[in-house]
Amino acid sequence: MQFPLNPAQARAVEHQNGPILILAGAGSGKTRVITQRIARLLSRGVPPSAILALTFTNKAAGEMSERVHAALHGRQGGGGPPTRRGAALDPRHVTITTFHSFGLGVLTRERAAVGGSFTIFDQGDCLGAVKEILRTVDAGRRLDAPAILARISNAKNAFMTADDLPNREGDDYDEITRIVFPKYEAALKGFRAFDFDDLVCGTARLWRDRPDVLARWRERYHYLLVDEYQDTNRAQLELLLQLAGEHRNICVVGDDDQSIYAWRGADVRNILEFEDQFPGAVVVKLEQNYRSRAPIIAVANAVIAKKADARHQKVLFTERGGEAKVRAVVAPTPEIEASWVARQVDDLVRGDQVRGSEVAVLYRSNGQSAALEEALRERGIAHRVLGGQQFFERKEVKDLLAYLKVALNPADEISLRRIINYPARGIGDGSLEKLALHALAKGWTLWQAVERVDALDDVPGGAREGCRTLERIVRETTAELEGEGASPTSAIRRLAERVELRAEVDASSPSGQIAARRWANVESLLASFQRREAREAARPGKGRDWVASFVHALTLEQKDEETPGEKAHEKITLCTLHGAKGLEFDHVFLVGCEEGLLPHSRTLDARATDAAPQDIEEERRLFYVGVTRAREALTLTRAATRAMRGKAVPRTPSRFLLEIPDELLDQFAVKDEPAKTVASIEQGAGALLAALDALG
Repeated sequence: MQFPLNPAQARAVEHQNGPILILAGAGSGKTRVITQRIARLLSRGVPPSAILALTFTNKAAGEMSERVHAALHGRQGGGGPPTRRGAALDPRHVTITTFHSFGLGVLTRERAAVGGSFTIFDQGDCLGAVKEILRTVDAGRRLDAPAILARISNAKNAFMTADDLPNREGDDYDEITRIVFPKYEAALKGFRAFDFDDLVCGTARLWRDRPDVLARWRERYHYLLVDEYQDTNRAQLELLLQLAGEHRNICVVGDDDQSIYAWRGADVRNILEFEDQFPGAVVVKLEQNYRSRAPIIAVANAVIAKKADARHQKVLFTERGGEAKVRAVVAPTPEIEASWVARQVDDLVRGDQVRGSEVAVLYRSNGQSAALEEALRERGIAHRVLGGQQFFERKEVKDLLAYLKVALNPADEISLRRIINYPARGIGDGSLEKLALHALAKGWTLWQAVERVDALDDVPGGAREGCRTLERIVRETTAELEGEGASPTSAIRRLAERVELRAEVDASSPSGQIAARRWANVESLLASFQRREAREAARPGKGRDWVASFVHALTLEQKDEETPGEKAHEKITLCTLHGAKGLEFDHVFLVGCEEGLLPHSRTLDARATDAAPQDIEEERRLFYVGVTRAREALTLTRAATRAMRGKAVPRTPSRFLLEIPDELLDQFAVKDEPAKTVASIEQGAGALLAALDALG
């Protein structure tokens, strides 16, 4: 049931003409205000075709359309605008869309003004164009094409040309981007193509250069509404300034305290300087939070109040009381932190006390999810990873596991086909087909054909050598796994070395940063084996069978995660803080509250050429976003030490954590967590035995 609009919301809805900035604090009902405002304009006689509402995703645009329709037809509670039926109020005639879809529509309708028909380049097309240009540029070293394309995109979002690019001393990528950028623009023009950024930039430049075209669009749209205004970039601001024109009926809704996308071009100055861009603007602050309990709001206010750079002053308040303080927990290591969080989640969801979908674990970087995923898997807690792949779906992890499965069971043809020519060893599709045909004709397994390749006449010499290399790798690994007293983890690590997996990951990654992240996934898998080996050190027969049982258990867990028809409400959410924007949960665990993680180490490195003082404040806003995702309970966790180059290094609590007054927190430390309860061990063993029985 909807409640009547509060006084601030009512002022925002009822304002009609002239610019208005609605500063919507977290959980303050901004979406309702936007939809009610559109409905009120329609009910006051504004033609639907004269209203343009812009947002950032198709999903958000669709939801806004549905809510406007509901408001017009009286399905929202008190406080809505007067309603009347008829085609004149049909919200389908209101343009509710994304910036880029709107720009595409303008360019399509004005194709004559932009030189005729055109095509849109996707990311792959754009990257291909940059790579082709780099082949003609003698840079003296291998260059990261995606990094150059990202700089071009950032420049376009800032409404800059190649001549406007900064010239930072010692930054080779700035120099090469200044060379590539104009060639890239010329290539697009030659192909009669626009890239994604051009849909906004191209529209703004068209209007700037063709006042007659701009006049047609100004005549059409008399009322503009923009959602999530803190996420707009300079090119989008330019488009809005031109379209608002003389009528200046522009309403923007946003929160500078939740501006967290500078890395993809968002410029927080747009919302901070709105009154300069649109003089005489009315400013309405929505400060009543309807989402979170009072202790959570107190922590959020304490953190954001310390913001060092400019901000619109707001203080959230709520009528939702609550006695339980926000918990601040320190664990000895990241593994114990993850295990403790998993136990807390287990306690919440056991017996359906709390639906899994109402629990979230948030973190700064995707690399932090591996330990959490493992801890949740060990307790059998269903989970989903937003904004990233499930751990076992990551290519480098699947590749190493496939090698391991072949070493344990050479008859596993699915795994063998995955790794037979990875990394490339001369066994192409043609050679693989010949091996498979020989195996079929002779009644062999595919692995037997690999082992006996020298007896096969029509297999090329390069493929024969590749088969011999693969056979040697698998044979040596199997022997190590079966060796008396051998360490399974050491054997698996040597397997990765024999395959030269690190070199392959480096060579196949578009940048060094991505390569490091992918290799960290391999290290996480090896660490899983290491931890299990350490826990079961006293167990006899720890060799091939031990590894096989663990791999089988992992496989079962993967199948459990992929069970068709599994109900979404049974899964808890793992998500980065960036991905959590716009979401909310009853129970939130914000992990890794340490210097170097949150704020991220990149913002703390004075040597980083792309680091700036405001980056720290964006990290603060990111922390604030994480805190305000929680409705009922919030837990902030950190590790006292983390392993770096094989050594336990003390960690410093996040500055944002230290800025919260002690009286707002329930602070305590946790000791070593048992890796598994007896019940979970029995459950896992039972599942494994059942699976083996099913195989006969």
